[in-house]
Amino acid sequence: MKTNHRITTLGVLSLAVALSLSACGKQGEPTTAPAGTPPPTAQPDGAAAPSAQAPTSVSVTDVELGNAVGADQKVATPSSSFAPSDTIYAAVTTSGAGTAALAAKWTYQDGQTVHEESKSIAPTGPATTAFQISKPSGWPAGSYKVAISLNGQPVSSKDFTVQ
Repeated sequence: MKTNHRITTLGVLSLAVALSLSACGKQGEPTTAPAGTPPPTAQPDGAAAPSAQAPTSVSVTDVELGNAVGADQKVATPSSSFAPSDTIYAAVTTSGAGTAALAAKWTYQDGQTVHEESKSIAPTGPATTAFQISKPSGWPAGSYKVAISLNGQPVSSKDFTVQ
């Protein structure tokens, strides 16, 4: 019986060693940079410097509301009060470069969602993206809000009224 136990134990250990060795080199194996890519520069604290090719993150710098935008997507005349027949624009100004998802959620005074929209953007510097809502039969008078999010995270909101 001792012989069978010894063989089983050796078999299990051999299998464990084989599996361990087959996994070696796959996890934590250093990656090789493409030919011609300079090595990262070490920082004084020993950390690698960020790559020059790394995109800068996009951030929202301003949100303006108005009833008209120009060809540059910027609000012509900022306002926080609108007529029932107005098309209402939210011009979202961003800085930075890279890809991102901008979203606008328009709500009425009781929190009721009026409209939601998301746009994929890929700015290479300062940019403006316009969102809009309109209602041909006219907006009910009251308080509204537009909430702007960037990559799913809230970043700004603006209150406005319809009179």
